[in-house]
Amino acid sequence: MRILGISSTPRRGGNSEILLDAALHPFREAGWDVTRILLSEAHILPCTGCETCLTHKACHIRDDDMADIYAAYKACDAILIAAPTYWRNVPAQLKAVFDRTHAAEPRPLAGKPGGAIAVGRGSGAGQSIVLNVIHNFYLSCGAFCVPGELNGVTAVADKPGDIAQQPRRLMQAAQLGQNILAHISRYH
Repeated sequence: MRILGISSTPRRGGNSEILLDAALHPFREAGWDVTRILLSEAHILPCTGCETCLTHKACHIRDDDMADIYAAYKACDAILIAAPTYWRNVPAQLKAVFDRTHAAEPRPLAGKPGGAIAVGRGSGAGQSIVLNVIHNFYLSCGAFCVPGELNGVTAVADKPGDIAQQPRRLMQAAQLGQNILAHISRYH
């Protein structure tokens, strides 16, 4: 079995990446193949809105890393996405991935469970909006949303690495991973 984890923070080692790793831990313990895509290291160009994908069934942009993400969608049995909250929304790097997914086969995550993690600077920084954006992406792609303790995992952290000092949030991320595992074992 394979899990795809996408960290959309542009900062390598950022708080959302740390929480993603905590959520992926139960999969590693269960012996799953874990694919981590760090958007801080990927080169994803934004959608140009040309709609070539509607007629040619493929994106005309070929000189970036989006093909790796398309392949990871197909190969995975479950997905986790972690995002920092920027201006009460997902960061541009993740929005580019979401927009470019339009060129993938219809509903590329059909039937696959997905979990969402959002980190923001303050308690009203928009983490719930980010969870909704990620969940909407899942539903649009045919995936279904697996809750953590509530809808997903939200956290407040300011400086890189702050989240590592919040054991409750790390535990909540691991619980999200365990919930996805429980769901899969129940239906597979």
